[in-house]
Amino acid sequence: MKTLIKNSGNSNHIKPGMTILVVGLGKTGMAAVKFFLQQGARVSVSDSSPKGTILPEILAWLEENNIAYETGAHSIDMFTSVDLIFVSPGIPLSIEPLIEARRSSIPVTGELAIAAHYLKTPAVGITGTNGKTTVTTLLGDILKASFQNVFVGGNIGTPILEYVSGPQDDVIVVAEISSFQLDTGGKERGLPFKTSILLNISPDHLERYTSFSTYVDSKFRIFAAQGPDDFAILNADDAEIMNRKHLWPKNQKFFFGKELADLAGATIQQDKIILKNSSESALPDNMHGEKYDLANTSLNSSPNLQNAAAAILAARLMGCQQQDILKTLISFQPLEHRMSPLAEIDGVSYIDDSKATNVGAVYSALESLKRPVILIAGGRDKGGDYSILSEPVHQKVKHMLLIGEARDKMKRAFLAFTNVTTVDSLQEAVSMAASLAVPGDAVLLSPACASFDMFSSYAERGDVFKNSVLALKGSTAGDMEEASTY
Repeated sequence: MKTLIKNSGNSNHIKPGMTILVVGLGKTGMAAVKFFLQQGARVSVSDSSPKGTILPEILAWLEENNIAYETGAHSIDMFTSVDLIFVSPGIPLSIEPLIEARRSSIPVTGELAIAAHYLKTPAVGITGTNGKTTVTTLLGDILKASFQNVFVGGNIGTPILEYVSGPQDDVIVVAEISSFQLDTGGKERGLPFKTSILLNISPDHLERYTSFSTYVDSKFRIFAAQGPDDFAILNADDAEIMNRKHLWPKNQKFFFGKELADLAGATIQQDKIILKNSSESALPDNMHGEKYDLANTSLNSSPNLQNAAAAILAARLMGCQQQDILKTLISFQPLEHRMSPLAEIDGVSYIDDSKATNVGAVYSALESLKRPVILIAGGRDKGGDYSILSEPVHQKVKHMLLIGEARDKMKRAFLAFTNVTTVDSLQEAVSMAASLAVPGDAVLLSPACASFDMFSSYAERGDVFKNSVLALKGSTAGDMEEASTY
């Protein structure tokens, strides 16, 4: 495995005395502040959140280290008086102070562009609209079984810059990468991932992107810095991906999916993942024909079969042994709020899929269910095209209960395909779902929307759903059987 080469000679190489503004005080922003200080830069911070919502210990740390900061708004003066601006992933690039900074020829950069010059450890990057966290966690577990010292982070957990600030003594970096991170990944080169995985693409974050096409462009940037010795892993079942599969001609391409045809990679055959070669390309080290049986694992359902296929393929390409992969697949437990069965009450299954914040995730959720569905959806609209869900809603959803800011828009989109009721709270939706459900039904929370209109996160939304299920009239946790199947 190669070592990433440290570059120099542009704005992303930090020089002592440089003035740098860090925008956003989340995990990535704080990791960036500490990294830049370590490099001898003079750092300031801007965060639009009201001062009272920022943790007091963060503000105290900034003051102890003599770091100038502003809260509650972004001032143009602060953005136009520095050598470099570092933008945290959650900051839209269209805000007026950033526009003014670019007009003043002040470079705007992000975590991946900085890491490209300082990361010494071979890295795997995982992106896609859905499944990123599951694949990053699963692949990280597999690699740890083989190599022990593995860093897992990026868009989940620990920022890459926090790892870069340390001794960098792990064998591999496994990083979840969002489209927002890729947007500021650097025009010159970007972070050269040894293995890049693109899981799927469906409409998401269209409140931030000018079009679906620009969102797709963002996702494909994960391959931009790869060379002929690097691996690209792509979803053969995703038409949007396959239409652009030759966009980056230098890397070695492998695929996963149900229909690989004459492509090398990991094919999904019922509950098995089978590695295969093709006439055009071959997997290294005679991997052709390896089988991974997921029948008795928690990954034996859509879309986790695809997630497992991507992780297995990446693990083998990165040098993991088959026995380490098999052992990890058997022990792996799905993450919370992702098609998580909660309980079976009077023959009705309750499933928490709060992480389904876009239409693609809800499509996959409905596709995986064999029972009639009472669907609880809604929240803050992200600009997605709800018509994509028309067919699965018509086929599988017997009643839809809608909450949040998007409920009226969603009602108009789905009223022709199923019964629709709008309600004022998630708790009310759970109560109504219980009254509508009959034995054999599934009550599914799969919102297709962000949570921030009513909750602090999708996790809080999922927890409220779980607690509401446990509190159903006439039921206690002791009365309920664990729901293990759909």
